Amino acid sequence: MIDLAQLSLGALERALVQSLQRLQPDADAWVLASAALTCAALEKGDVCLDLSRLAGQRPWPENTTQLPALADWLSILHASPLVGEAGDFTPLVLDGQRLYLARYQAYEQQLAEQLLARSAALPAVDEAILGQTLERLFAFNTQQPDWQRLAAAQAVRRNLAVISGGPGTGKTTTVVRLLAALLEQPGGGQLAIGLGAPTGKAAARMAEAIRNAKAALPVSDTVKQMLPEEARTLHRLLGSRGDSPQVRHTAANPLPLDVLVVDEASMVDLALMAKLVDALPPKARLILLGDKDQLAAVEAGAVFAELCEGRGFDAQAAADLQRITGQQVEVQPPASQLGDAVVLLTHSHRFAGDSGIGELARRINAGDVPGTLSLLRESRVDLAWQAEPNATDLLERLTQGYAGYFHAVKSADPEAVFAAFNEFRVLTAQREGAWGVAGINEALEARIRRRQQVASRERWYAGRAVMVRQNDYALGLFNGDIGICLPTEHGLRVFFEGEQGFRPFAPARLPSHDSAFAMTVHKSQGSEFSEVLLALPEQPSPLLTRSLFYTGITRAKHKVEIWGLPQRLAEAVATRAERAAGLAERLARVPTAPAVLAPRDEPASAGHQGQLDLF
Repeated sequence: MIDLAQLSLGALERALVQSLQRLQPDADAWVLASAALTCAALEKGDVCLDLSRLAGQRPWPENTTQLPALADWLSILHASPLVGEAGDFTPLVLDGQRLYLARYQAYEQQLAEQLLARSAALPAVDEAILGQTLERLFAFNTQQPDWQRLAAAQAVRRNLAVISGGPGTGKTTTVVRLLAALLEQPGGGQLAIGLGAPTGKAAARMAEAIRNAKAALPVSDTVKQMLPEEARTLHRLLGSRGDSPQVRHTAANPLPLDVLVVDEASMVDLALMAKLVDALPPKARLILLGDKDQLAAVEAGAVFAELCEGRGFDAQAAADLQRITGQQVEVQPPASQLGDAVVLLTHSHRFAGDSGIGELARRINAGDVPGTLSLLRESRVDLAWQAEPNATDLLERLTQGYAGYFHAVKSADPEAVFAAFNEFRVLTAQREGAWGVAGINEALEARIRRRQQVASRERWYAGRAVMVRQNDYALGLFNGDIGICLPTEHGLRVFFEGEQGFRPFAPARLPSHDSAFAMTVHKSQGSEFSEVLLALPEQPSPLLTRSLFYTGITRAKHKVEIWGLPQRLAEAVATRAERAAGLAERLARVPTAPAVLAPRDEPASAGHQGQLDLF
């Protein structure tokens, strides 16, 4: 029998175990330990506990206790009144070989059912008008098949569209044109269109991209005026209530929208996606944009990656698309019931055929370790590799990399300074350690202070770059926003980019923030920099995964420089990190194995603001 007192449990795990003991004082210790493991799995990003992966293992490093064999473990759980099946009023739910906290099982099942219902409900479409509109809007594309045109066609023809593409594949170009195509449909002028994204930074960037793109659209001024220009965070869209898991908009009080476009959907966790789909009217169109190969949400779930599993076009879908768009697609019967709702954009307009970054991204995603290392050893103008890194050389390189930025700081011109800051950025896999965000920022700022003769006790100086860590709706500042400290006639002020120019704030007014010369790859998602230096830890780390490596290098538009030992690079490429989840199985045409594994990303840190919806 396991002794819970000997296990080192986290605060959330202890709270869950204690609540279950209040419900059943004589609860089996193995059931309580299973609940604690399920809670720990959620904190790492798993939606559930995959019993088949852990059965017979020793999951607690400080304890030699071995978990029961799978059959025995299932029997123990089935016998407990704390564990039920889907729909039972129990705190834990056992679904096959997956153990869930009840709320997360409900989120997953509800989301799957609502996505399938939305996918099956086809809207009325004038295909003749659609074909003519798409021909005009995508006349500039010459590649065959034109996946942007095909994605737009599916988004107009269906109530659910999932569009995945890497950097430079034209997701924004596609979405602004598909919205124009929707507006040109009969009755399209009456559509209420909403734009959303998981973070304030992503929402602002999406709105700006659409404003810039619509000017060149070959459509009437009336259609241009109807295209939305404002985007909101998903939490604000839903009406989140502080720290409560409850939101204002639900199925009983739906969002007043006919179309919702969600950008950076790969960053949306299971709980948030379930609430979002539940709050959208059943006949409204939902269009999800993202990159299935990027890091997923910090919280539990890799929803976007799971939605992209099992995609394909059956013979009927291929024939329909050819009739409307003139494009031929390969017939590949989908394994998912979402079928042809998922379209991948494959042609990169950013990375040309001879691009080292583009080729490196392909080899990383293919898990090709020898090919990745071989490519980095070649002389490519857009790739560099420091295979024997040391902290002293790194500090010198960062000083050189930010030299242009600090030269621009002397002008005190926010526009010039921000442009210079986006020329070069340091990305890391982790927050802590000498090769993490904290260590790099501390070392670099110490040198900056010495050179500027700023007292070590002074936090603020000209050129200090910071990243906001929490949303402040009153100030209009959001988690992930970058600010730069510059001198003004009123003293030092921290400037942030805004829709109407640059907004200055007194340093004392800012919400919680960190220095931002170095940032984690996770925080860089959705951002683009001219050059990127990716610093990998010297020691093995569970954070070094294929998706992290891919996300980091594709933040660079022109050059990426990798500082990392060959062993660490090899581990990152070889590790397709996984999340235990069941959404893809629920969407599959034929049920697959009991546990479906989706990409795992950086686990939530102790400083993360999100909270688990335990009950």
